[in-house]
Amino acid sequence: MMDWTGKTYWLVGASEGLGLALARKMSAAGAELILSARNAERLDEAVTQLPGRARAVPMDVADEESVAQAVERVGQIDGMVFLAGVYWPMPSTEWNAEQVTAMADVNFTGAIRVLGRVVPAMVARDAGHIVLTGSLAGFRGLPGAVGYGASKAGVMSLAESMRADLWRTGVRVQLANPGFIKTRLTDKNAFHMPFLMEPEDAAREMFELMCDEAAFDRNFPSLFSLLFRWSRFLPNWLYYRLFA
Repeated sequence: MMDWTGKTYWLVGASEGLGLALARKMSAAGAELILSARNAERLDEAVTQLPGRARAVPMDVADEESVAQAVERVGQIDGMVFLAGVYWPMPSTEWNAEQVTAMADVNFTGAIRVLGRVVPAMVARDAGHIVLTGSLAGFRGLPGAVGYGASKAGVMSLAESMRADLWRTGVRVQLANPGFIKTRLTDKNAFHMPFLMEPEDAAREMFELMCDEAAFDRNFPSLFSLLFRWSRFLPNWLYYRLFA
């Protein structure tokens, strides 16, 4: 079991939802936290809800200069958790170029921007902990998921590549793949969401993953995740007949 006392972690995308719920758990465990998101007012409010030491550093992951300035303010950290994301449900027949680009630029390229300034320092110290947030939607292409599914698949592939490169070093890489979580993002969905989780329940799953120093990934809810993992083994003709 990991000892969080005295550890400094940077949570990117932690002003609400899963990010804030995870921050509460990590703070209660003894970690010192730095919270980042675009909305400075929500960040300040989030910091006041934490039982331990924490501070807010506003940042827009879609802006290179904003990321550079935030990294400078954050300083040396023991770990970074990337939770930032935007989402609009969208089929290809109703393509909104601005929203699809935003999902790619925040969910995937935003992670790249932050990692590009965090990973080299951890590699140089041969110490660090990177946690990325993928999605069950990233396992295979889904209807109505243009932009979101692709961006999360990119994050998942990125985490797998980093794990392959760094698993014999002191830099630990982990990947959390949640299903539906009740947030203002999933409130946009007009369809039924099976196994919908509260942010606190999803945060517990993610925190348990982070506490397990031998584990690489966790897919949750576990029963629901079987459907997505199983779909990878279906031939194309059958997969699209069932899911398209």
